[in-house]
Amino acid sequence: MAEAKFSAALLPAHATPHPMANPGYGKRSAPDRLTRTERDFAHLPPREAAIAAYIDRLPEGADISVKTLAKQLPYGQCALGTALNRLQAAGHLRRGRERLETEGGGSRWITRSWWSRTARNDTWWAAFTRGDVPEPEQPADERPRPTRSRAHILLAALGRTAPVLSLSAADCVALAPLVEEWFARGATEETLLAALTAGLPTPVHSPAALLRRRLTDKLPPEPPAPRPSRRVLECAECGVPGRPEALPGGVCGGCRGERAPAHPRTPLPARAVLARAGEIRAAMSLRRRERTPA
Repeated sequence: MAEAKFSAALLPAHATPHPMANPGYGKRSAPDRLTRTERDFAHLPPREAAIAAYIDRLPEGADISVKTLAKQLPYGQCALGTALNRLQAAGHLRRGRERLETEGGGSRWITRSWWSRTARNDTWWAAFTRGDVPEPEQPADERPRPTRSRAHILLAALGRTAPVLSLSAADCVALAPLVEEWFARGATEETLLAALTAGLPTPVHSPAALLRRRLTDKLPPEPPAPRPSRRVLECAECGVPGRPEALPGGVCGGCRGERAPAHPRTPLPARAVLARAGEIRAAMSLRRRERTPA
């Protein structure tokens, strides 16, 4: 197959590892847990199939820019640029921007290159940019066997810290969901142990009932929900960002010949507009005063 011939010719014994991008950039795999097969890219032309197979095997964060790929593969930059655009049109690649929150409370936009071994249509990519794509379920034979949860282990070990709080296996199973809710709200094991064992009454008639009451009454407040990442896709031809719905196949209407390519100007923030308006009014008022005789 083209992929096998490509790999054999491309990876000699002295081949060097593929370069990695700067931290936070490079290849990022979209949600995709399908097992790799030899027929993943059989629907593509031979050149695009070989390049797709190469990119698919690269690790997360690998530099998949045209310049870097041209140094690793037997193709020029123009040929690789065309091939990447065709992979984008086929639904395997999307290039765009994602807004990340910084530690100081601000945000910044960074360039992303998302890769999917499985070809995705425009509807799927549009949902992905909104953060609405669910993780696919694992096949039944690949799901890990159930084990005791962190909450169950903590409850079962309570008797070592406070013997009067020894619980049966059934009690641990019944109370585990309440402990999981504490963990979901950011509580640590030390915080939980302190809340459950401090100031115990004497005697403790029902450890399970006492723990249920404390887990319910002392439940920490919910943490604020994190803001979802904002993503903007770019046209594969001209690189102008736009809404995913306006980029069928990853190409804008201007590059498809439907209209002149749009190069939107970034609007000024409302605060800047108001400040500019105030400066204009102040200048006009000063001119009127200068023209008025004393």
